[in-house]
Amino acid sequence: MKRTKKRPRLSEQVKQKVFSPKTKKPEYDGDIDVVVSTGSTLLDLAISGGRIRGGGIPGGILVEIFGPNGTGKTILLSELAGDVQRKKGQVMFYDPEARLNKPFARLFGLDTNKMDYSNPDTVPEIFSAVREWKPKPRNLIHGVFADSLAALSTSMEMEDEDKMGLRRAKEFSEQLRKTCRVLAQQNYLMVCSNQVRQSMEQFGAKYKSPGGEAIGFYSSLRLRTMFTTNPKIRRKARVAGKEIKRVVGVNIEVEVFKSSVWSPYHTAPVTILFDYGIDDIRQNLQFIKDHTHNTTYMLGEKKLDTSMEKSIQIIEEGKLEDELREEVIDLWERVESKFKSDRKTKIR
Repeated sequence: MKRTKKRPRLSEQVKQKVFSPKTKKPEYDGDIDVVVSTGSTLLDLAISGGRIRGGGIPGGILVEIFGPNGTGKTILLSELAGDVQRKKGQVMFYDPEARLNKPFARLFGLDTNKMDYSNPDTVPEIFSAVREWKPKPRNLIHGVFADSLAALSTSMEMEDEDKMGLRRAKEFSEQLRKTCRVLAQQNYLMVCSNQVRQSMEQFGAKYKSPGGEAIGFYSSLRLRTMFTTNPKIRRKARVAGKEIKRVVGVNIEVEVFKSSVWSPYHTAPVTILFDYGIDDIRQNLQFIKDHTHNTTYMLGEKKLDTSMEKSIQIIEEGKLEDELREEVIDLWERVESKFKSDRKTKIR
């Protein structure tokens, strides 16, 4: 396979544009260092690969990640929070369900000792704290993470004065109206996970996320997590002469359900291993094989192996992860170029 020339990650010209001297706001196009990574190259590209080399999520927006239990919502939150920290930003992590496994979260590079962690009860507790937050320095992406919105109550509900939970949707609407402007002004990235509920409506979507319509309305980016056809990853081992099988991970698919960052409805496969995290190498190798004429796993003109596990081992031992990622980005951009409109600019 013919290799394309490796592109620089961040040119000097782009570095000068990270923050506009007039507005002090980030300029996203072409600048990979003003976005946060999900930990999956293909998901980053699905979110904003058409605008930003390598893709990712910019600051200044609200993101909702919703889907069934066990589809990696908390893992994606932890990956994003860890990347905010690696880029020197501060993190507030709200855990209304009080079930974040901190040792597990460290698998994703999230330093739980360096973040503001709490277990709020009500909707205003989260959003009022965001408006009062003053992290430093200001010219970075700082992150607010909530896992999950479905667990939040209201003051009236806590006092048994709202048994039907009708007040919650109104409080989400009130708080989001006050908060979303602050996210944009301060360049905060706020990422919230949410569950799904079966819809009783005869027409329309079969499932919807709880909390009223405000969350979906104010979210600039909504990611829907789904199980694939064969989601469970099983591994075999022989112990004392007996073969034993274990489920060691899951395969999911993430759809860009709504986006004002780039185009919606792109999808990305994501592999999650329980004792490792998001297996980006695996999906990157598979992407190259699926979108070329290769019959084995390749990196450029170098043949790796017919076995996925051995190919991963070669990549890790050779420290070739960045080279693999760059090749995936180049190939993804070539694929996407086939779907761009070739019509002339519309006369207005």
